Amino acid sequence: MYLSRIELNRSGPGVTSLLKSLAVDDYRHHQFVWRLFEGVDERDFLYRREDAGHWPRYYTVSEREPQDDDGLWTIDIKPYTPRIEKGMRLAFSLRANPVVTRKNGDGRRQRHDVVMDHKKRIGFKDMPPRERPSLQAIIRDAGLAWLRPRAERHGFSFEEGLITVDGYEQHKSSKRRGTKTISFSTLDFGGLLTVTDEQAFREALFSGIGPAKGLGCGLLMVRRV
Repeated sequence: MYLSRIELNRSGPGVTSLLKSLAVDDYRHHQFVWRLFEGVDERDFLYRREDAGHWPRYYTVSEREPQDDDGLWTIDIKPYTPRIEKGMRLAFSLRANPVVTRKNGDGRRQRHDVVMDHKKRIGFKDMPPRERPSLQAIIRDAGLAWLRPRAERHGFSFEEGLITVDGYEQHKSSKRRGTKTISFSTLDFGGLLTVTDEQAFREALFSGIGPAKGLGCGLLMVRRV
């Protein structure tokens, strides 16, 4: 596996038009990262976008090294062989697409944004204004409820007092103008975790957590503390 930091070559050809293209929506970022990993039918990488000002920056974990045939990017590539041990405490950062699946009126299963779902389930709309919880409290409650079972499944635990949940954002993209809109939401989790299962945790580092991985979600980034 490889861990890469990918930044736009600011003196490269067509930088202005590329920035303009990337500003359209999240799907454009998805397309540009895909170009660095062409040659397979199924995605074999995860990525996360962390802009530096208006300059895009991506972190990727991949089975193959990214290849920039257009000379558009500056890419720092390192082998990714994390040494993971049970009981290890790590700082982590995760941008995820937290959803719950519920049956709709005609019995079909449908994914729902956990924040909007939580508001609906507590009857937020019908509450007297002074009794309504803050949006940040709703985001935190919904986010932690989503993360708890996944942490157990992916081989780690956490103390809720050491976790931040913020950055709630709703995204709308489309593959091409006039095509169906892709809607998804994201939350940013951060804090300290403890590894409880080395194998499951290593798999989470390589394969990610949650859905929408092709749109920059799910990459679990960690560092020693």
